This record gives sequence, structure tokens and C-alpha cells, in this order.
Amino acid sequence: MEGGWGESVRTMELSVCSVLSSSQSPILADMIRKIRLFLVFWVGFAPTLFANAQVASLETLIKDAEIAGIAVVAITNGSVSSSQYAGVRSTETNPPITASTVFESESLSKPVLAYITLKLAGEKIIDLDTPLAAYASYPDAAADARYEKITARMVLTHTSGFPNWRNDSPEVTILFDPGLTFSYSGEGFVFLQRILEHLTGQSLEEMAHTHVFEPFKMTSSSFVWQSSFAPHIAVGHTDMGIALDKFTPQVANGAYTLHTTAADYAQFMLAVQRGDGLSKNLKKEMTTIQVDAGDGIFWGLGWGLQPTLSGAAMWEWGDNPGYKTFAYLTPNASKGFVMLSNSANGMLVLSDIFESVVAGPQTAVNWLNYENYKNPGYQLGRRMHVALLAGGIEEAKAVYASSKEDLPAEAFDELSLNSLGYRLLRQGLLEMAIPIFEYNATLYPNSANVHDSLGEAYYVTGRHKEALAHYRTSLRLDPLNQNGSAMVKTIEAAIVAKGSQTEQ
Repeated sequence: MEGGWGESVRTMELSVCSVLSSSQSPILADMIRKIRLFLVFWVGFAPTLFANAQVASLETLIKDAEIAGIAVVAITNGSVSSSQYAGVRSTETNPPITASTVFESESLSKPVLAYITLKLAGEKIIDLDTPLAAYASYPDAAADARYEKITARMVLTHTSGFPNWRNDSPEVTILFDPGLTFSYSGEGFVFLQRILEHLTGQSLEEMAHTHVFEPFKMTSSSFVWQSSFAPHIAVGHTDMGIALDKFTPQVANGAYTLHTTAADYAQFMLAVQRGDGLSKNLKKEMTTIQVDAGDGIFWGLGWGLQPTLSGAAMWEWGDNPGYKTFAYLTPNASKGFVMLSNSANGMLVLSDIFESVVAGPQTAVNWLNYENYKNPGYQLGRRMHVALLAGGIEEAKAVYASSKEDLPAEAFDELSLNSLGYRLLRQGLLEMAIPIFEYNATLYPNSANVHDSLGEAYYVTGRHKEALAHYRTSLRLDPLNQNGSAMVKTIEAAIVAKGSQTEQ
């Protein structure tokens, strides 16, 4: 509700006191004085009481969603209004999450590189619309001359034409003509970083200290691993709460290696929202819609933009193995928050936290399309995952059947098991993922999407003939399935090539 508890109490004070003040009775006058004192006390005390309630609810939230740890810093009217911490930095050693806990922030790195770029643009070191290749060549993309058209603006708005990542190839391909359309790309930021380092003669880490960390007093932030992080680091966890080995970057990557605290990143967002260090024109351009990203979301210079009644809110999210992060701030910093979690399950509570802090349209959250822990389909998948670990696919099937006794009918659709299959696939648990996709295909034999997904699972495990059969089934059920059509051609070519190698 707009205004919150404090505003409601103030309204109550005005209403009650205006009525009582119409009387000249000394007794009523004394009552007015006491009521005012009582209400002033509650206006000051209630936010603290509510904050304590939020901490308790956050503990409950991460328990229900099986999240290792989380830090949430809320922003109200231009400053940090509350900080909440719950869970542990590691499920193996159980140290608590605190204000000093350092997380991997993943793609929250990108707005920092974007800010540095805008700062250097203001200093005339780089021009946003000059092709980056005019400053220095980039051998990683030189095989395609179209890379010579890519500008800093295109990178910041994710219209470079690069894929998100190159998948272990020494070269990065270009998917479409630069500037044509939105396609989220970490590779673009790597290209931009290389050019900035060439132009300044400094590493990204050095530039970050000069332009961001030091002026904004971000004392626990770095793009490369610092030994001082060790006593405070939150290690990543799988969706089953298993602690992962800690990634300690020795070389900065402007797309994903930023390590920071929730408080540090909140200070960065506030400084960017104020336009500290930027000209008025650059600050305005940063939050001006540059490209349509679909479904009501747009992109500015380095930030996602969610339209609101008061202007465009800026936001970004991060998603690396074991960590999930999100940052959001409305115009004039009236409301916002930074959420850092050290769990693959972190996004399961994003919608709840957004509602608690911002209480408005969740266009950005919906655009990301993460599951919510309260979703019946997710709950079904979660039960089956536990059953898979305990007794394999047959036990998972038994859980699927028994869950019909207490889960609503909406849980039992093709997307529930498809989502579980992809979660397992992303974690590299192929021996668990494939039986789930196979079971889903027996439940929904006439679903083109289910056969497409099973085909993908077979393909990534090298079972090309089985993959081809299911992609063909998917195409028969849905002749307009462009992904299926492309994959059929890809797999057919791979099978022919493999056959030729065998003959030789």
C-alpha cells in the first residue's frame, strides 16, 4: 500500500486531532496532547517494528524456498531505509549472512562497466556512436567484418549482434547485423572492456577503483579476487543446498566477475540515479529508452528499464551457478532494493521481495520468467527431484502419482516436468534430466514442445539418432517449429559427418 504504516498513522493523527480540536474543553485539550504524543511515538517506532517483522518473514521465506542465504537492502526516498540478512554463507560451515558478506554479483557487473563508459564518454575519451573497432581491432570477432560496425551504445543496449557467450570457441560469432534488435550479450561487454582498457591504458579493476569504488565508498567491491574477501565470502549453492567450490577471478570481466556487498551496490545505484560524475545529458540518456526488449521492458545505456507512472525504473539481474541477484530502483530513488543470494534457488522469492519492498507492477520480474516457490508446478518438480535423488525415476513417478492427492490440478501440466528437466540439465545432472524428459513425453505424447525438449536433452548428451527422432516428431506435431527445423538439419549434418569419419 502506498505510503506504508507511518503515513497511515499520520493520517489517523490528523483525523482524530482535527475532530477533538473543535472543542475548547481543557480535558479534551489534554487528550489531544496525549494522543499526539502516542501517535508520534508510533510513527517513529512502527517502522522498526515492521523491519523486525520483515526479517522474520525473510527467514521463513528462504526456509520455504530452500535458499542458503540472502541479503536485501531496501532504498526509500533516496537513501538506504533497511537492511535484512538471513541464512548462511556456507551450508558446510554455517557462518551467518551479515552486512559485510561478499557475494558474486554476476551481471550486476554490467552497469558498473556501463557507468565507467559513460564517465569516459563525458571526458571525451570514447564516443558512444563511434565504432569500437575504430579505436582498436578485436581479433576474437575479426572473422566477420560486421563487428566493425559495433558501437559502445550498441553494447550498452544489447544490440551488438553478439551471442551472450561463445561456448568455449576462440572466436565470437555475430548472430545478426549490429544495431538491429535486442539480444542480451555478455560478449559485447567483453569487447567494450577491451577497448576501454586500450584507450585508458588501465585495467578494468583500476578504472573501477578510480571512477566507482573509491568515489562511492564501495569498500568491499572488486572485479578480481581479494584475499580480504575470504572471511566474508558467501559461497554458491546448488538448488539442493550443496556448497560449490568458490570461483576466485584473477582477471576482471566486466560482464560478470564483480564481487560486492548489498550495501555497496545500493550506494552505487543511488550515485548513478543521482547522476554523480555524469553530465545531465548523459544521465538522461542512461535512463532513456534506447531499444525495445519485449513484454513491456526496454533497455537504456547499461540498464534494463521498466516504465512506471513516474518514469523509467532502472534494473538488472544476475544468474551464475550458485548465485542469483537482482537490483531495482525507481525514478528519483523513491523505492528500490538490492537482493544478493548464494543459492540457485534465489529467484524463487524475487516476486515476494519485490512486492514487499516496491509493491507495484512487476514487469521486470515477469520478463525474467523465473519460477516462484509457491507455484504448484514447482512444488511438484521439487518433490520429484528429491525422489530422484533417493530412488531414481520409478520413485519420482510414484511421487508424481501420490502428489495428486494434495496438489491442485494446475501442477500437472507438461511445463512442470519440462522445467524440472531443464533445471537438472543446466546443473549437468544428465542422468536425472533425461528420464524426466522421457517420462514427460509418455505423459504428453502429442506435445511438440515436450518432444523438442527431449530432443535437446538427447542432443547435448551425444545421442544424435534419438535426438533426431524426437525433433522430427516435434516438427510433425508443429510444422512451424523453427528451432526443431534448424536442429533437424544440424543433427542430420552431424550424423553424415560422423559417418564419413567412420568410413575413413
